[in-house]
Amino acid sequence: MAWRNHSTITEFILIGLSDDPYIEALLFVFFLGIYLLTVMGNLMMLLVIRADSRLHTPMYFFLSNLSFLDLCFSSVTVPKLLKDLLSEKRTISVEGCLTQVFFVFITAGTEAFLLSVMAYDRYAAICHPLLYGQVMSIQFCVKLVLISWGLACLNSVVIVLLAINLDFCEAQTIHHYICELPSLFPLSCSDISINVDILICSILLHGLGTFLPISFSYARIVSTILSISSTSGRSKAFSTCSSHLIAVTLFFGSGLIRYLMPTSGSSLDLLSSLQYSAVTPLLNPLIYSLKNKEVKAAVRRTLGKYLHS
Repeated sequence: MAWRNHSTITEFILIGLSDDPYIEALLFVFFLGIYLLTVMGNLMMLLVIRADSRLHTPMYFFLSNLSFLDLCFSSVTVPKLLKDLLSEKRTISVEGCLTQVFFVFITAGTEAFLLSVMAYDRYAAICHPLLYGQVMSIQFCVKLVLISWGLACLNSVVIVLLAINLDFCEAQTIHHYICELPSLFPLSCSDISINVDILICSILLHGLGTFLPISFSYARIVSTILSISSTSGRSKAFSTCSSHLIAVTLFFGSGLIRYLMPTSGSSLDLLSSLQYSAVTPLLNPLIYSLKNKEVKAAVRRTLGKYLHS
């Protein structure tokens, strides 16, 4: 695909998180710690799920894919942020910026679809336990993951095509720490009204297309849980869903705030982006390991196996 002529602009300047060298040094240490913990936490989840045969179930198959996505998502944004925190000149080429936009959308989009698939998995397990093994076969699970990647890729291509067709003239300062489409639109000297409308429609279709199945699944799950007579049965059923509900709230809450609210370059824009691109990938393995007895037991077994080998 040939890049269009973007006038005199060949690179953008990222404002970043701070201009104070001391604050930048503290932020570098902070986000380096977050990134290393994110990598270790998600790699641990991948290792434990692969090594423990008791976790070779649809639920943990999807969870391992979520961990892989969180690794990718964090790696798209945080390393560039760390580099810029140590640099006096925070720039990114136009091609590099659009590449980052693409990978932000494909990883975030796939994660949204995957969270929707995981909600359906919990619905099938709790509402139709006798048919669960038949419905959630390994072939079907693989197809769901591949469809999630495919739809997110298609959406990302459409989004990047919107940006490729923009012309950037004088303004080249992005009031953000990463390249995101809402921050690029104000820099364009082209008419962006159609682009903004398409972006909003895409986000709404993507968001509603993933969030509505989650809402439907949990409406049925709650109804089924409330019909369980024993307190222990209700508690066990709810515990299998609580981690997923927390992950959904963290991801969709910050993502929708960022892409559906007008871009202002405010602290809210930065915080919402940091939430879903840096903090959520760190918290997901903690949420699923600390609140899940099976994962905690598998971690102990795996660590014991490697320590005694």
